[in-house]
Amino acid sequence: MTIAAKGSGARSGTKGLLRYRLDLKASPYLYIAPFFVLFAAFGLFPLAFTAWVSTHEWSLLSDEHVFVGFGNYEALLTDPYFWNALGNTLSILVLATVPQLLAALLLAHVLTLRLRAQTFWRMGMLLPNVASVVAVAVIFSQLFGRDFGLVNWVLEALGAGRIDWQAGTASSHVAIAVMVAWKWTGYNALIYLAAMQAVPREVYEAAHLDGASRMQQLFHVTVPMIRPTIVFTVIVSTIYGLQIFAEPQLFGGGGQNGVTGGASRQFQTLTLYLYEHGFNRGFEFGYASAVAWTMFAVIVLVALLNYLFIRRIRSAS
Repeated sequence: MTIAAKGSGARSGTKGLLRYRLDLKASPYLYIAPFFVLFAAFGLFPLAFTAWVSTHEWSLLSDEHVFVGFGNYEALLTDPYFWNALGNTLSILVLATVPQLLAALLLAHVLTLRLRAQTFWRMGMLLPNVASVVAVAVIFSQLFGRDFGLVNWVLEALGAGRIDWQAGTASSHVAIAVMVAWKWTGYNALIYLAAMQAVPREVYEAAHLDGASRMQQLFHVTVPMIRPTIVFTVIVSTIYGLQIFAEPQLFGGGGQNGVTGGASRQFQTLTLYLYEHGFNRGFEFGYASAVAWTMFAVIVLVALLNYLFIRRIRSAS
């Protein structure tokens, strides 16, 4: 009985050890499995299906889907309206992102100072981001109105003439960039603020003893210390800027003028160009899918260039 009990105990211990090892190796994958299942269903499958659709002449108005290979991409790359939309998107991206991140950096630096009602000011930074994109676009469209806009009223009071913000290419890009910057500056400022608070105070004390001013501390101490956070905000802002849709669409007043980005397509972005072909003109899903994949390639390329540029700056310093 004793030997049998020992043998049974040994087998039970072996099974327990196997279960423990299996649990140790398999449990982490089971915990993260729901995310990958959902990502495969709602992320990878739509991507793969969109790539398949982009190789067909695919319209919702017809049941026939003719395989055309890279024909949609060839038509896309020879369409001057596509290159116009790409140029508009990059122009608005630069005009919105560069001032936005610089202002966010300065605001975050101010918020690190000893201010009264610090919580109030920090919460105020987030309010523009909480506001609806539609509400922001509608309000700024009124502010930049040609006849009764507040911006033109101020320009006239200063002795300058009125500007038809929607009619010109440069003026419309500036107006849309201001919308984007106003909405996201405070959000990025709070991200920078969180990173700045993680910088050891001893570093600032040493810089202060060396005679560095607050602005010198910002650019020579803070910026190098929070560089990974800056890289993150640059890449995220770039991705958002390349997908901008609501601001130019509503700035154009909605309807056909909003979809085409003005009468001369002066502020039509890539997403508006995609929407025009996919949902506004013949439901050309094959061509629109080719636009979507081209946008994806442009986003990856620009994000990669941003990363390499900032990495080069890091290595040089």
